[in-house]
Amino acid sequence: MRLGVMCSGNGTNFENILRTCSKDEVVMMIHNKKKCGALKRAAKFGIPHCYVDAKDEDKMIELFAAWRVDLIVLAGYMRIIKNPDSFPVPIINVHPSLLPKYKGLNAVEQAMESGDEVTGCTVHYVNEELDGGEVILQGEVPILPEDTVESLTKAIQRKEYAILPAAIGHVKQQLLQQAS
Repeated sequence: MRLGVMCSGNGTNFENILRTCSKDEVVMMIHNKKKCGALKRAAKFGIPHCYVDAKDEDKMIELFAAWRVDLIVLAGYMRIIKNPDSFPVPIINVHPSLLPKYKGLNAVEQAMESGDEVTGCTVHYVNEELDGGEVILQGEVPILPEDTVESLTKAIQRKEYAILPAAIGHVKQQLLQQAS
């Protein structure tokens, strides 16, 4: 399967995809911040990459079509896709909460402030509603009494590293079934 990845941040989930989804090929990465860490990771692994302003969805669509991607993965992409149905293939996103709880920004902080004992992460399809698409996979993470936002964020990221490749594999199976 040919993957297109979109990033805004450090790129740890992007690198995890490169390392763990060995039967799939990341053919290109789009970033919306000119100096994000994902850019350095793409260069390190020889992955073609391109800066595209987050508002220029037509350019994103054009690039993903040109690179013939089968699936688009938002891996730390911190912008809303306004018209996901206009993209040529499905888009999935990883979010640091057990959706439908704590959509949008500051999900880790919201979970801690609410007094929850468990939080986690979700991989879901992207639709018009913020963090509202069909859930593909979730992973739970306990909130420990000694946790800080930073320690809990790291624990959630470790869980994301496990479930995002599994969710990509699940979507791949669905796409293969639809094609046959």
